[in-house]
Amino acid sequence: MSGLVEGAAAGGAARSRALAALCVTEIVSYGVLFYAFPVLAGDITAGTGWSRTAITAAYSAGNLAGALAGVPAGRLIDRHGPRPVMTAGSVLGAAAAAGIAAAPSYGWFVAAWLLAGVAMAGLFYPPAFAALTGWYGPDRVRALTTLTLAAGFSSTIFAPFTAALAGHLSWRGVYLVLAVVLAAVTIPAHGLALGLPWPRPPCARPGGVSRNRQVLTSRVFLLLAAAMTLSAFAQYAVIVNLVPLLTGRGMSPTGAAWALGLGGVGQVAGRLCYPALAARSSVRGRALAVMAAGALTIALLGVLPGPAALLIAAAILAGAVRGLFTLLEATAISDRWGPAGYASLNGVFSAPLTAAIALAPTAGVALAAALGSYPALFLALAGISAISGILMTGTGTSATAAR
Repeated sequence: MSGLVEGAAAGGAARSRALAALCVTEIVSYGVLFYAFPVLAGDITAGTGWSRTAITAAYSAGNLAGALAGVPAGRLIDRHGPRPVMTAGSVLGAAAAAGIAAAPSYGWFVAAWLLAGVAMAGLFYPPAFAALTGWYGPDRVRALTTLTLAAGFSSTIFAPFTAALAGHLSWRGVYLVLAVVLAAVTIPAHGLALGLPWPRPPCARPGGVSRNRQVLTSRVFLLLAAAMTLSAFAQYAVIVNLVPLLTGRGMSPTGAAWALGLGGVGQVAGRLCYPALAARSSVRGRALAVMAAGALTIALLGVLPGPAALLIAAAILAGAVRGLFTLLEATAISDRWGPAGYASLNGVFSAPLTAAIALAPTAGVALAAALGSYPALFLALAGISAISGILMTGTGTSATAAR
């Protein structure tokens, strides 16, 4: 416990530097390894002859690899702190982006994306959440809110930046530039700013059964993981399928794109509101509130015929729920079991969520085709979100929590 207190009480200036560094590196990491691909997908298909389905499958495979790699990454963070894991992720991420650019065949392209997925496990939200949870302790909600607010600008910065580069370079040249940007920004930032003292991992209980194993096999953890995975699938399937839903309701493609973009504004608003929600609600109460709001806003999008202003308002509300969901995910483990052993627990917890997010675009389109319409898809997604809320009723604060 003394190690935990030491980590949580790390110097204020050093913690602030670490938080600032993570805000920047999350923007860059998501921008290079997540948001650049949708911008460049058309150019990749045109330049290689590989189908859009094939290159998207490689991208999704990378995200799934990241879900699997997150489990050992979390254990390494608990033992050694975030600096070695996140610095290694930076090196691997830059190498992967360069490998994507240089891929001479589709097989090498897939391999480069799989390497990118391993890098994501050391670069994306879960390791950053673990770092801030370990260092900020009881003040973690404020730090996590700051991080997610900053990282929310990743698409705003990197989508147009990538498009501007693509106006002057081939897609391969763009990925090479992005590899340099990733290396130049994140390697020194992670190597220099993340060296604060790190809490010691929790000790094994009498009989050799670790505390983390007790948590991982508990009914509360299993229900929590299932509920959050279902909700993540619903939330992210909405993002990909919102534009065709709205155009089917008579909105222009430009108007539908604006609605999607304003959903991002809603996300920022939701994240800003989360600290107040956390201060005024129980652990299970706020989780149920977010799940219920998710089901209602998705159902609203499914049934509203118009006008455009109401549809845009519903898209903004859905975005606000996604913003709340991001911070609910970040705090779900520490709210119930405390900061000790967070990285290992969160690595296992995040794996199915990351997989669901990776599969949501393809599965959502397939489900819309099977159901016959996008409104029917959104009602089905609302039902999935409602089921997640039912599961969440069994996830109150655990008696094993160590705060």
